[in-house]
Amino acid sequence: MNVLVVSGIWPPDVGGPASHAPDVAAYLRGRGHRVDVVVTASAPPAARPYPVHWVSRALPKGVIHVRTGLEVARRAARADVVYTTGMFGRSAGGATLARTPYVLKLTADPAFERARRRGMIGGNVDEFQRAPVGTSIRVLRAARNLELRNAAHVFTPSAYLRELAVGWGVDASRVSVLPNPSPPLPEPAPREDLRASFGIDGPTLAFAGRLTAQKSLDVALAAVAAVDGVSLLIAGDGDERARLEQVAGERVRFLGPLPRERVVELFRAADASILSSSWENFPHSVVEALAAGTPVIATSTGGVAEVVRDGENGLLVPAGDADGLAAAVRRFFAEPELRERLRAKAEPSVAEYAPERVFARLEDVLLRTLRA
Repeated sequence: MNVLVVSGIWPPDVGGPASHAPDVAAYLRGRGHRVDVVVTASAPPAARPYPVHWVSRALPKGVIHVRTGLEVARRAARADVVYTTGMFGRSAGGATLARTPYVLKLTADPAFERARRRGMIGGNVDEFQRAPVGTSIRVLRAARNLELRNAAHVFTPSAYLRELAVGWGVDASRVSVLPNPSPPLPEPAPREDLRASFGIDGPTLAFAGRLTAQKSLDVALAAVAAVDGVSLLIAGDGDERARLEQVAGERVRFLGPLPRERVVELFRAADASILSSSWENFPHSVVEALAAGTPVIATSTGGVAEVVRDGENGLLVPAGDADGLAAAVRRFFAEPELRERLRAKAEPSVAEYAPERVFARLEDVLLRTLRA
């Protein structure tokens, strides 16, 4: 099977698709399939055992869209199937031009993301589904629906997002839940050594991901500021970073983007991971933290509650509730028995997300797409 993998972000970019797409490509190649990749990037991507074709982000917006779509079409013409984790319009258009079926990994509502990037709406993804909209947003929704309905199959990481996709008119028989896999874990260094490598001394929380409005890190900063003696380490980059650095307290450190292996080490070193998002689907960082044996203190939004179970492997609070998040952090560090119980349950709670199990299901759908 010849597979074209398409992703809008790619290492060293930070974010779930930048981890997922290379993992899928490596798995499929290891299974004997031929793999090509198309991405956008700011600089030539590092060499891989398979071709990675890139389009420069320095190009003007309209030009980059056309160039990427044409690159997808050119590579898709030689592929049996396209697997896309982003740039859905360009992926769908390119695959359609090449008359090649495409399978789509949905991580959010594309119409909502596009509208928010253009400053057309505020709020969260759930509010967007119900809000009265004008012509521009109706066009974005129509484009989203066309891209998804023409896909041979749509994967969602959570049942929450699957329900949304079916509500947009995608055939339920062609939408299935494929959770984000746990990361490959090398033999861990002693936890105390990892803590020392990050300069951790005392109760510490960790966050890793893109620093964007979606993550609502102001809520996490307020919660940490309200709990004496607790520090927060933030790994990642994004358009909110400069502003967050200006408003963060002295117990907050920004580490910048880290390789995925180092992110897992950060989670292992920390006492808990924190996630304060206003809207989420099924974040990779949650699975990474739990796989590292670290509990998660998070807002209960989107598909988060499908993997973080309150009082079992983490603590959940309502989205936007800084006081509630502070209370959960305070309770976590004040109750040693709770802390140890959550830590003991963290890693086993994501055993079903082992990469070989998740990617085998993906491979099966790709193969069935060829026979359809």
